[in-house]
Amino acid sequence: MTELNFKRVLLKVSGEVLMGDQGYGIDMKTVDTVAAAIKRAVESGVEMCLVIGGGNIFRGLSKAAGDMDRSTADHMGMLATVMNALAMQAALEKIGIQTRVQSAITMNAVAEPYIRRRALRHLEKGRVVIFAAGVGAPFFTTDSGAALRAAEMGCDALLKGTSVDGVYSADPKKDKTATRYDRLTYQDVLARDLRVMDTSAIAMMRDASIPIVVFSIREEGSLRRVLNGEGHFTVISGSV
Repeated sequence: MTELNFKRVLLKVSGEVLMGDQGYGIDMKTVDTVAAAIKRAVESGVEMCLVIGGGNIFRGLSKAAGDMDRSTADHMGMLATVMNALAMQAALEKIGIQTRVQSAITMNAVAEPYIRRRALRHLEKGRVVIFAAGVGAPFFTTDSGAALRAAEMGCDALLKGTSVDGVYSADPKKDKTATRYDRLTYQDVLARDLRVMDTSAIAMMRDASIPIVVFSIREEGSLRRVLNGEGHFTVISGSV
């Protein structure tokens, strides 16, 4: 594949990636590694915004949340994403990358409120913007939040950094015969129920004509390779 030439991208990082080899929580060594990859992308001229999931923290709370109503549990998950966003902000600013955290839930002491025009201005100035707290409402995943922000920011692509190097026909960690796809259409993902992202996120990216690129962010140099159109990844778009 030739160079993808993305000017502005949204990177969605699953919270589980930030656990490293731990059972749950934040492994700052892993956060530092992801931050270094983001720095290289920014220095190459790419405008970057991020959404980070909360699974690494909420996994430790899930037992306690088991009997809670969905709205309360979802709000706990949103707060987990704010903690991850602040950890990533600290890691990025430590290596000289200006960063802003914008939260969909107002918490002025630790983050800016989400304001679209302000976020766009930050990106134009070369700052990394981390969107936290999902869409600010329960019953929506961080995948939906990432898709929404990617559309609002006018991103050229949504990059989903996971623990595997693309989309497979089944979980490759459980099924060694699973097939990896290089390219899929939005409809392929929905029709085959591949569950790389939730259906509302896939539909939103389809309507906005924004491609989704799924890759393993755990591999060293993978973000740079994806931005150059190299390495292993899966592209989800309107046509194959």
